[in-house]
Amino acid sequence: MQSFAQEFRFQTKFDDAIPVLNLGTFHMGYTPDANKVEFDEYDKENVAQIHEIAKALAAFKPTVIVVETTANYQPTLEKLYKAYLQNPAMTFEKPNEVELLAYEIGRLSGAERIYGINYKEEYNYGLYWSLPNKVDSTIFPKYEKLFKKNEAIYVEKFGEPKTVLDLLVQTNHPDYLDFLINVNADMLTYVSSKGKAEGADEAAKFYHRNLVMFSNLNQIQLTKDDRVFILMGATHTAYFNEFMKRSPKYKVVDVFDYLK
Repeated sequence: MQSFAQEFRFQTKFDDAIPVLNLGTFHMGYTPDANKVEFDEYDKENVAQIHEIAKALAAFKPTVIVVETTANYQPTLEKLYKAYLQNPAMTFEKPNEVELLAYEIGRLSGAERIYGINYKEEYNYGLYWSLPNKVDSTIFPKYEKLFKKNEAIYVEKFGEPKTVLDLLVQTNHPDYLDFLINVNADMLTYVSSKGKAEGADEAAKFYHRNLVMFSNLNQIQLTKDDRVFILMGATHTAYFNEFMKRSPKYKVVDVFDYLK
């Protein structure tokens, strides 16, 4: 017997909902983030691999590129992007995923517009290790063991990631994206002293940061003919997938239709 949810589905998207390819990445250059993938952004083979991936992703044909830079960097972002379109052989002093991947996707697809939507907000995601007198000190270690178990299973099945494509495929796995939301925010709701909610307060800051970033996206003027490619650190990608799943304005395209 079908459940009511299977029998009847609401229309949740506008008829002219805008297609979005939302790709999560590891940071390919300098990052202040606590966790960083070891990656040589100057290595020619790495750059060649990234450009091959750009070709595959450019088949989405985005008209707008969105990246993880702040509003005050917008003039520089546009200036460098225009310079790259004119001279894709140009070099960058400290290249990252924006210059290495987003610019190339934009060039190949003919996208003329690029926007940064990042918003900075500090929070203490290491609260578990610093908060005394925790009500529950068991959840974090158990979760860490669970993730390490899954990592081992993944490596046994697919091997250690060896190429840039391997890393991006692993990073964009739906379960891994859920893990990123958990480990960066939701797990903090288990961290508190009696009668308080210190962890929830910190998690709320990170949710707020991502909500402001989503608000920044929503301020970009788009039409029904636009197609949006978003490139951000994968934790932001995970949040945006959730936001856009419920948004009537956007329809998320499966990254694995292009990330092959």
